[in-house]
Amino acid sequence: MNLFSEFVWIFIQFALFLIVSPFIQGIIKKTKARLQSRKGPSIWQGYYDLKKYFHKSIVLSEDASWITKITPYVVFTAIGLSSILVVTFFYSPTRGEIGDILVIIYLFTLARFFLTLVGLDAGSSFGGMGSSRELAVSALAEPAFILAVFTYVYPLKVTSFDEVVRQLNSSNIEWLNPTILFSFLALFIILLTETGRIPVDNPDTHLELTMIHEGMLLEFTGRHLALMTWAQWIKQMILLSIIASFFFPYISFNYTFLGIFTSFIIYFAKIIGLAILLGVVETALAKMRFYRIPRLLGMSMILSIFTFLSQYVI
Repeated sequence: MNLFSEFVWIFIQFALFLIVSPFIQGIIKKTKARLQSRKGPSIWQGYYDLKKYFHKSIVLSEDASWITKITPYVVFTAIGLSSILVVTFFYSPTRGEIGDILVIIYLFTLARFFLTLVGLDAGSSFGGMGSSRELAVSALAEPAFILAVFTYVYPLKVTSFDEVVRQLNSSNIEWLNPTILFSFLALFIILLTETGRIPVDNPDTHLELTMIHEGMLLEFTGRHLALMTWAQWIKQMILLSIIASFFFPYISFNYTFLGIFTSFIIYFAKIIGLAILLGVVETALAKMRFYRIPRLLGMSMILSIFTFLSQYVI
């Protein structure tokens, strides 16, 4: 496959994240509703919400500065760039040269930095509370994320997503191996934390004293709110894709229509399965007190250490 074809497929992947991420959010919400004996919103509700937000006018606080105006575009761009670096359903040598795991973590950090700034920018007490809590959580979540990923890929001696998945694709994943189980649990805890889900945060509540991520979005309206919400859904799908590619590796090395189509169907099934699992886990757990969150992230770090040790013991 030539360079132009690779860029075309990368663009298709970006479009895939834009289009599918609201649907994945709808799957999670529908799963939670069914488990709670509710009808719940439609799985297409995310698209309706985005359409509504884009048609609303933008209202800015009189205390807001230029930071509030540019943050939605910075966050959406950073998360959008991350979406083209992660492996989905095809292998790209060109993308593998820049698609390093640390690059995605840095882009997540850039988005978080501006998000916490904007929570303070408008002068809202609840926004400031959300920003301070987000920084406290990220101080543990980012090291736990790095540790969970690198302890898993350390034996492969590469940090490029495409190369990691290429090597994992040629090997057999043994789920009874403690290394796999420890690493999966560690990354799943990071998924719950980075997406602001129960037990870390409740994405469905607007109770000021408990919310973290939603507290930083209170000042956004219209197109700005749409971009911030959409970026969060894309980030959620990126993390689901990382787990899917690490533990259920199957990508197409055959760039025929049949090979790409088969790989895409398998990838889509993996993402939906993980989304349903996320909804089940979130329903089974209760919201954790804020001061207990470090214990949860500490558990992720301990599981990552066990992952590293088990690679040499077993």
